[in-house]
Amino acid sequence: MKYVDVILPLPLANTFTYSVPEEWAEQVRMGMRVVVPFGKKKMYTAVVYLVHSVTPTIYEAKDILCLLDNEPILRRPQMKFWEWISSYYQAFLGDVYQAAVPAGLKLESETQVRINPDYEAESKLSDKEGKVLDALSDGKAISVSELNKITEMRDTMPTLKQLLEKGAVEISEELTEKFRAKTDTFVRLTDETAKEDNLRKLFDDLSRAKKQLDVLMMYIDLSKCLTPNKQREVSKKELLERTGVSAAALNGLVERGAMEIYTKEIGRLDSSEIQTSEQYELNKYQQQAYSEIEKQFVEKSVVLLHGVTSSGKTELYIQLINKVLSEGKQVLYLVPEIALTTQLTTRLKRVFGRRLGVYHSKFSDAERVEIWNNVLNDKTYDVIIGVRSSIFLPFRQLGLIIVDEEHESSYKQYDPAPRYHARNAAIMLASLHGAKTLLGTATPAVETYHNGLTGKFGLVELNQRHEEMAMPEILVVDSKEAYRKKEMQSHFTPLLLEKITNALQNSEQVILFQNRRGYAPYIECKACAYVPHCKNCDVSLTVHKVLNTLSCHYCGYTEAIPKICHACGTPGTLTTKGFGTEKIEDEIKLLFPDTRVSRMDFDTTRTKKSYEKILTDFEQAKVDILIGTQMISKGLDFERVSLVGILNADNMLNFPDFRAYERAYQLMAQVSGRAGRKNKRGTVVLQTSSPEHPIIGQVIRNDYKAMFNTQCAERQLFKYPPYFRLIQIVLRHRDPNVLNLAANRMSIDMRAVFGIRILGPNTPSVSRIQNLYIKHILLKIEIDASPERAKELLRQVVNQVIADPQFKALWVNLDVDPM
Repeated sequence: MKYVDVILPLPLANTFTYSVPEEWAEQVRMGMRVVVPFGKKKMYTAVVYLVHSVTPTIYEAKDILCLLDNEPILRRPQMKFWEWISSYYQAFLGDVYQAAVPAGLKLESETQVRINPDYEAESKLSDKEGKVLDALSDGKAISVSELNKITEMRDTMPTLKQLLEKGAVEISEELTEKFRAKTDTFVRLTDETAKEDNLRKLFDDLSRAKKQLDVLMMYIDLSKCLTPNKQREVSKKELLERTGVSAAALNGLVERGAMEIYTKEIGRLDSSEIQTSEQYELNKYQQQAYSEIEKQFVEKSVVLLHGVTSSGKTELYIQLINKVLSEGKQVLYLVPEIALTTQLTTRLKRVFGRRLGVYHSKFSDAERVEIWNNVLNDKTYDVIIGVRSSIFLPFRQLGLIIVDEEHESSYKQYDPAPRYHARNAAIMLASLHGAKTLLGTATPAVETYHNGLTGKFGLVELNQRHEEMAMPEILVVDSKEAYRKKEMQSHFTPLLLEKITNALQNSEQVILFQNRRGYAPYIECKACAYVPHCKNCDVSLTVHKVLNTLSCHYCGYTEAIPKICHACGTPGTLTTKGFGTEKIEDEIKLLFPDTRVSRMDFDTTRTKKSYEKILTDFEQAKVDILIGTQMISKGLDFERVSLVGILNADNMLNFPDFRAYERAYQLMAQVSGRAGRKNKRGTVVLQTSSPEHPIIGQVIRNDYKAMFNTQCAERQLFKYPPYFRLIQIVLRHRDPNVLNLAANRMSIDMRAVFGIRILGPNTPSVSRIQNLYIKHILLKIEIDASPERAKELLRQVVNQVIADPQFKALWVNLDVDPM
C-alpha cells in the first residue's frame, strides 16, 4: 500500500498520512496537490510532502479523495525552502503553504444547501424559514454564503439547522475551485473556405448578402489570412465591433460552412509584443562597481552594494541580470513596495520585453495562478520583479536574487505567520539554488552593513551620483521656534512656502513627505478633552475627512465624525489634532489654488491601477506637487523634482524602538534623495523642533557611517543586533487578568532557562487589538550561541504554558528577528 504525508493549509504542527488508492499509486509525487478529508466533514487541498509505504500506527489512514495534478506544482528546492522558513521562523508548515501558494490553486470545502425533494411543506414556518425555502425553490444546491446574499440575512445557518431538523433541507460539504482559466471566442475560415478557388466562389455567392460580405472582408483585413507569416487570430467581439453588424451576419457565414467559431484560453496577463532597446552603457564609477561585484561574487554568495541615492544602481542591476540570463538562469528582483514595481517595470520591460514578469498582492487570485504556472512551466518569464511574496514562486534555476532597498521594514511579514523577512529568506533561497544575492541600498540596515564590514558579505561602495548630480542641499528649519514666533502658516514654515513658490514658478515639481495618512491622528473635545477611541483596540480613531469618518488603522472599525461630544454632550467642540497627508493635500490646494496636487498613501492606492496612475501622472508632469507617506521615499526616480519638504521629522525620531534613529536616518536620507536633477542641485527643507539632534546633522552631511558607528556602540552596550539575536514572544488573550497571569508564568519559566537574557513581560504602546490584550517578552541570544537550540528550549517553555487548561484560549506567537 502506498501512503503520502501531506501538508494541510492549517496551522498544525505535523503532517498527516493518507493512503493512496491504486488508481493514483503510480502517479503521485512530492509537490502534487491532493484533496483529502480532515476532521468530521471538511475537505482541503493538501500538498504531498512525502511518498512512502509505512503504515501509520497512531491512527487509521483515510484515502485521498482526488489527485489534482499530472505534474507537481512545487519543485524540490521550494519544499526545502518551506522547511527552512518553518524551522527558522518557528511557523507551521501549513502556515508556509497558506502564504506561499496562491488561493486560486487551493480548492476549498464549502457548505452547500439544497431543498429536500421528499419534503412536504408545512404551514407552520417562521418568516426566516419561509424566506430560505423560497430562495431554494428551484431545487439547485447553492452555497451558504450565496444564500445569505439572496435572502439578505446576515447568517442563515441557525435557520438552516431548524429546517434540517424538520427534514426540509439537505446540507453537504462540497469542493469549490477558485481558479477559472480565462477564455475568449475567436473566428476563422474553415479549411475548405480558405482554399483560393472556394474563397473566390464565396465572394460571388455573397454579392446579395451585403452584411455577411462586410464581415468576411473585415475578417480578411484583420486576420491578414492572405498574407504569409503575418496571420493573426481575430476574436468574435473585435470582428463584430469593427464591422458594426449584429451576430446574425456572422452566424449566417457559420451556417454556410464558410467560417467557424472556437474558444481558447487567453490568460489574464499582458502578452503583447514589447519593443525592446539596448541598455545604457555604464559610466566609469558604475563599471568599477560592476567589476568589483563580479570579483566579490567569486568568493562571497552575498554582496552588499552601498550606493548613494541616484547613483544608477538600477543600470548595474540590468547588466548583472543580462549576464545571468545569458547563462540560461533566472533572476528574482525584489522591491519593498508595489509602487516601485510600477515604475521599474516600465524601465525593465524596455530591456527584457516579455521575459519580465511582475508579481504582487494587487493582482487577482487568478492572475497570480497564471504567473505561478508561467514560472513553473518555463513559458516566458526569466526575470520576476515583485514584492516579498515573490520568493515563494516555483523557480527552475535561480542564478541571482537582487534585493533592492534591502533596509526596508516592508520586507518583514508581521501577521499572519510565517513572520519571515524576505531579505534573509532570499539569501537562503539563493543558496538552495546555488545562486548569488545582491543587496542594494543607499542606507543599509545596520546588521547588513556590519556583515559587510566583518566579511560575512562582500561590500561594494558607489559614492558618485549618476551624471555627476550634486547631493541635495538640506535646509533645517526650527518649527518649534516658528510656532513660537507665530510664523507658521498651518503646518508650513515660511522657508518651505517660499521654496515651493520658487519651484512652481520654474515649472519644477515638489514632493511633500508626511509619514502619517488620514486627515488628522485624532479629534479632541475642547470642553472636556474627550478623544474617541476604537471599540476593539486601545488606540484613538484617525480622522478621514474625505469619507467623513473616524477609522481604526488596526482593525478597520469606522464611525461617522460626531457633531456632538459623546462624553459631555457639547456641540461644536470637537477639533482635529495633528496632521496627516489628507490634511496637507487640503491645505496645499488652499495655499496654491492653481496647482495640480496628488496624494500617494494607503488610502489612494487600494487598486492595482491606482499606483500606476499617480506615478505616471507625476512622471509626465501632469501633477506639480506630490504629497505622500513613506511610499514616496523608496527609490522612485523623477527628473523634474527640485524640492522635497519633510514636514515633521520629530514623529520619526521620537518612536520608542531601538531602531528608531536608524529608521529616521534612512527615511530622511531616502526621501531627500528624490530631489535634484541633471543640471540643478536639489533642495530639501526639513522641519523639526529638534534641529540639534545628532541624526539631523548626519542626514545634512549624508554621513551614514557616523550614524552606523553611533548605533553600533549603543547596541553593543545594550545587547541588540547585530551583536545579539532577538526573538519576541507575543501573548494575546481576551481577558487581561488571564493574560497577565500567563505572561508572568511564561517569563518566570523562561528566566529559569535563559536567565538575564529575558526582558519583560512588557505592555506594548498599543495594548489591545481586535479585543485581544497584548503582552511582549523579549529573548536576547548571543550571536555565537546556537539559535536552533534556543528555539527548541523556548518552544518547550511555550508548549508547557499553553498546555495548562486555564490558558487554552491564549494566543502565543514567536517573532524571530522582529523589526
